[in-house]
Amino acid sequence: MAVAWFGTNDKAALVTGTVVISLVLGALVGVAARRRPWAAPAVLGGFALFGAWAQLQDPRGLGAVVWLIAAASAAAGTGAIVLLLAAATAPSDEGAAPATVDRRRFLGLAGAFAVVTAGAAAFGRSLQQHDVVASAAKRFKLRAPGRTTPVPDAQPISVEGISSYVTSTDDFYRIDTALSVPQVDAASWRLRVEGMVDDPFEMTYEDLLALPSVEEVVTLQCVSNEVGGDLVGNARWQGVPLTDLLERAGVQDGADQIFMRSVDGWTCGFPTELAGDGRVALVAYAMNGEPLPAAHGFPARLVVSGLYGYVSATKWIESIELTTWDGADGYWVPRGWAKEGPIKLMSRIDVPRSGAKVAAGTVAFGGVAWLPNTGISKVEVQVDDGEWTEADLGRVASVDTWVQWRAEVSLAAGDHRARVRAIDADGRVQTAEVAEPAPDGATGLDEVRFTVEGS
Repeated sequence: MAVAWFGTNDKAALVTGTVVISLVLGALVGVAARRRPWAAPAVLGGFALFGAWAQLQDPRGLGAVVWLIAAASAAAGTGAIVLLLAAATAPSDEGAAPATVDRRRFLGLAGAFAVVTAGAAAFGRSLQQHDVVASAAKRFKLRAPGRTTPVPDAQPISVEGISSYVTSTDDFYRIDTALSVPQVDAASWRLRVEGMVDDPFEMTYEDLLALPSVEEVVTLQCVSNEVGGDLVGNARWQGVPLTDLLERAGVQDGADQIFMRSVDGWTCGFPTELAGDGRVALVAYAMNGEPLPAAHGFPARLVVSGLYGYVSATKWIESIELTTWDGADGYWVPRGWAKEGPIKLMSRIDVPRSGAKVAAGTVAFGGVAWLPNTGISKVEVQVDDGEWTEADLGRVASVDTWVQWRAEVSLAAGDHRARVRAIDADGRVQTAEVAEPAPDGATGLDEVRFTVEGS
């Protein structure tokens, strides 16, 4: 629901909502404290204890020091309310008249408390979040991959506003359940391969970097992506083939699920057979030629072509367990999402945007289409229920990436509607049947409405 409403801003929306609720509760506590002085320490102390307890549930937290932070927070909050109440109710010069509001003094103190609170919050974040990627880069050096899937040198698709073939790291979507990005120390991080294997093992970040690696270009998509949405991106990923780790461990008979766990407890799984069917499946540690950013899974994550992220894309990965299909369910399965999550054939119109106004004559359409691990053979555009027009396709690194497309249609002035559909490498046509993202991915055709101006 949060992703549907706010997209990649869902975390910011949650934090903003939390701040607003906290301010409202703080105001109510202040009002209550005017008549019942014990209300401030009682309520704020209760919140501090709850916050400390919640922090202690996080294995990446600050440990016992949270009790000191909680006590200091409760004391500071109580002191702030007492001082603000004292400033708000100054007695008159005669001493007998009702209390009057010293607004300047009150607002001055409130502003000072706001500045101090903001500074304390920033200091608290700095205790937990330091630049782990930069510090790791100084100590651990990425090695050149043994094999690289070349990115096409030039793209024949030239439509202003179309998505670039390789998505920049800064623009790559982020969807996960972590309210704050895990800050994982590469020196102490370990990856375990365990479960139904002959030789379970554990490896360090340095061990992982020392293994033979490859770089592949792969398109990833979130299952929450709506038709025409932007929760999809194409990037270069460097890492160790998952099959190399599985071969080292020795997968036992009956282990038909690869089940992964993140450092924050998030889990997912997919059928073991998919790791060995020829698709790209990497324990990745670099993205677009640089170490993974913390927001995208540093020190390592899983990248699997053709599967939605909710069943495969484990960021901040700490364990790979071989188990049975019925032996474990990933985080989203008990919450109503399908256990298997193959990406569905999809296409998108980037240009023109809905509501755009374009000049009469030849109108250029452009966008992307994808079905990782299968590939796209054709893209077609339809305007106003007319004939389908075949688009020109850009070059691709492999079937694991999206393809850019461009089509031109001559249109007269007026309001128009355009749709796009893709045909995969096996000849299957993208369905026009509309389905919501839950429980296993959206379907339907992306559509835009625009106006052609002029004669």
